[in-house]
Amino acid sequence: MRVVREGMPSQGDVRVDIKGKAVMYEERKYRDLFRGINLEFFDVCVMETDLRIGAASNVYEEAHRAVLKYREQIETYIRLQPQFLTSLQPVCCLPGAAEIIRRMCAAAELAGVGPMAAVAGAVSEMVGNDLLRLTPEIIVENGGDIFMKSRQVRKIGIYAGTSPLSEKISLVVSPEKTPVGICTSSGTVGHSLSFGRADAAVILARDAFLADAVATATGNRVREPADIDAALEFASGIPGVTGALIIIGDKLGAWGDVVLAPF
Repeated sequence: MRVVREGMPSQGDVRVDIKGKAVMYEERKYRDLFRGINLEFFDVCVMETDLRIGAASNVYEEAHRAVLKYREQIETYIRLQPQFLTSLQPVCCLPGAAEIIRRMCAAAELAGVGPMAAVAGAVSEMVGNDLLRLTPEIIVENGGDIFMKSRQVRKIGIYAGTSPLSEKISLVVSPEKTPVGICTSSGTVGHSLSFGRADAAVILARDAFLADAVATATGNRVREPADIDAALEFASGIPGVTGALIIIGDKLGAWGDVVLAPF
C-alpha cells in the first residue's frame, strides 16, 4: 500500500484528502462510459482531486496549474472560515472571497446544503473554463461530476452501482445545450456523504456548481422508490436546474431536459 499525494493512483492506493484524512482509492470504472472519440483524454491528479479531461489536444500542464490554483484558493479559504468545510447547511462567505468560494456558497444556498457539496462540480467548471481558452471543446469529470462544452452531440453513460439499470442507459447532450453541468450523487456508490439511498441522482444545470449541490440535496431525499416523485419536484423547483434523473434499484424517474438512449 502506498500513499499518493500527486500523480496517477492505482487500485488499493491510499490518498490524502483536503482534511489530511487517508482515503482508499477506488478505480473509477465509470469513466469508461464517456463518449468523446474526437477528443484526447488524460488524467490530472493532485491529492484527492482526480480529474478525467477530454480536450481537442493534450493540455495537461495548463490543467494541472489550474487544479493547483483552485485547490489553493479553497484550502486558503478553509483556514479563514473552517465552517466552510464542515457545515451541512449553507454558510455566508466572507467579504473578498474568491469566485470559486462565492459560487459554491451561492449554489449551496439554493440547494439547502453545505458549500462543500458543490466542490467537485466547482473544480470541474473552473478548470474547464480556464481550458476553453485553449480548446474549443472540453469535458472535465471529477468523481462523477461533469462540466462540458461541446460542438457535437455527446452520450454520457449512467453508472448506478448495482442497479440493473446501471450502464444500460445514457444521457444525450446536444451542443446547443452546452456549456452544462451534469453531476451525480449516490447513496450506494463512492465515499461522498449522502443521507439517501439513490443509486444515482443526476442533475443537469446551467453550471456545475449548482448541478453538484442540487444532486446532493436531491439524492438525500431518496431512500426508497416512492420518494422519486417528491425528489424530482424538489429539483425542478430550483432556478437554473434544467433536468433531473433518479435511479434506485430497478426504478427510474426523470424530469426536464433529459434525453435518454440505450448505452
